[in-house]
Amino acid sequence: MRRIAVLDAPSNLGLRPPTPTSVPGCGKAPGALRDQGLLPRLRARDAGHLTPPRYDAGDWRPGDGVCHAREIAGYSVGLADRIGAIIDRGEFPVILGGDCSILLGSALAMHRLGEAVGGRIGLVFVDGHSDFRHPGNASYVGAAAGEDLALVTGRGQADLAAIEGRRPYFRDIDVVVLGIRAQDEYRLDLQAAGILTRPVPALRAEGAARTAQWAHEQLADCAGYWVHVDVDVLDPAVMPAVDAPDPGGIAFAELEILLAGLVDTPHCLGVELTVFDPDYDPDGAYAAEIVNTLVAGLRPVTAPGSVPPRLRPEAVERSAPAPRRGVDLTDVPPAGPRLLAAAPVAAGPGAGGPEERLRADREPESDGTDWEPDGVEHRAPEPDVAYQEPAVADPDEDGFADADPADDAARPASAPGGLTA
Repeated sequence: MRRIAVLDAPSNLGLRPPTPTSVPGCGKAPGALRDQGLLPRLRARDAGHLTPPRYDAGDWRPGDGVCHAREIAGYSVGLADRIGAIIDRGEFPVILGGDCSILLGSALAMHRLGEAVGGRIGLVFVDGHSDFRHPGNASYVGAAAGEDLALVTGRGQADLAAIEGRRPYFRDIDVVVLGIRAQDEYRLDLQAAGILTRPVPALRAEGAARTAQWAHEQLADCAGYWVHVDVDVLDPAVMPAVDAPDPGGIAFAELEILLAGLVDTPHCLGVELTVFDPDYDPDGAYAAEIVNTLVAGLRPVTAPGSVPPRLRPEAVERSAPAPRRGVDLTDVPPAGPRLLAAAPVAAGPGAGGPEERLRADREPESDGTDWEPDGVEHRAPEPDVAYQEPAVADPDEDGFADADPADDAARPASAPGGLTA
């Protein structure tokens, strides 16, 4: 049985302001989820709260690079330290964002871990958007939460893409993207980079459980993997409380099944949740749904018989240093320092199972064979090549991706106009 440790990372530094006189509300998400009883329902240890710097876009202008870059970089180092400390205790970290820029801290922690054990750590990126804007495909960048996948794969300015001289944090062939929309703006860039994707139509066709198994198989050459979940992967009909709602997403029950499949292995090292904005959830109904989904989706982590995070020995070089406390690195001879520098750490489920909730959302039912690997695609080994930026594509005029006016129709009546990362 693994113990979950919940850490709040309520940074909103990666989003543009929703109005000239306000700040993004996703920084309130950890508190809203805790108010719904998340920690006691997970029986989790409270790993505390990492306070972000003040949100202040100041006089940022297009061409200035990523807004809040210095603050995001510093926050990422602190977050990586805290995640490392949780893993040192043999616990399963659940990080509550905050916007998607917190992925940089998680990615830094995973790169440190991979370097220390002599293996590679992968990323399962569950998100409604590819977040792959970078200087090679846009005239300007600005909002890190719309550029996080590009940054963690080594694209973009060095103060964010190469913290501690590490670049990239994840190799392209060690990333699997799930849940983007079929017409994602950067889908062809992902394909050119060799990053595997399964957009919503393909995810639905294969089923959420089989998709989780497929993602796991694509990362078989990695010592372990991290899971990023942006709640805008959900359809706005069931989750409009995000900064950039985009039609064509999945249902809560599908996310529950997908998450359960991804964490049901000791090779999953942790999960982060991002972009939920309580400003668009005045009665807490959406926060309650998220908590129900997290509790059910993370059940395999704490189930009797589950084992602590374990790195695949076949994916780790025999010259690796000693395994971190709490991580089972079978057959690797002990030698060397601690894996990560650790900073000090602060000391009733929803109705029905996932299939019943899926039917309630009028989504396709599983055929009962989701865990069978037959017909699942397999990734051929690819050489480790240096990243080359593609030619500049159509620009985004201000570096802060503009909201589609149609987004407003997907919001609750009380929500202000749409904004995006």
